[in-house]
Amino acid sequence: MKNEFFADSTAIIDKGCIIGRGTKIWHFSHIMTGCKIGENCNIGQNVVISPDVVLGNNCKVQNNVSVYTGVICGDDVFLGPSCVFTNVINPRASVNRKSEYKKTLIGRGVTIGANATIVCGHNIGDYAFIGAGAVVADEVPAYALMVGNPARRTGWMSRFGCKLHFNDNGEAVCPESGEKYIMIDGKVSLR
Repeated sequence: MKNEFFADSTAIIDKGCIIGRGTKIWHFSHIMTGCKIGENCNIGQNVVISPDVVLGNNCKVQNNVSVYTGVICGDDVFLGPSCVFTNVINPRASVNRKSEYKKTLIGRGVTIGANATIVCGHNIGDYAFIGAGAVVADEVPAYALMVGNPARRTGWMSRFGCKLHFNDNGEAVCPESGEKYIMIDGKVSLR
């Protein structure tokens, strides 16, 4: 059976991976055993996707990204150049902690900027936006804009990646899409 995905001749794809139709895997990337990669994903150059990682449909993984065991990404996730995930809280070269890998759940439509670090064991809510170089070491609510080290929320983002400005009634409109958002008790949702 012919592959329904594209892989550059320099890419390494271990046995036991599931790779969706229309996905492209570029130069020098390594997809390790047990990975599940959805349809229409783009895996850039020099990417490592460790065993049992899950990527939803239409994910974009830019060059030099490391996605380690324990990471599960929803659909439409953007992983910026050289961002990295961890999977152990207290790694030591001389101590095997593979039984201690922590899960990291990345919601639908999340953007993680270039050189950001995501410390394991924390969930990132749908459509959150992690700025370049941020270090995420805590839970991130849906639609949150997070920047800095440690990352802190500095605002809210729409599904289209535009900053939201809430009025006194807790309402905001995306300037690009016209979609309406509401904030109730510090949580943002699409109206």
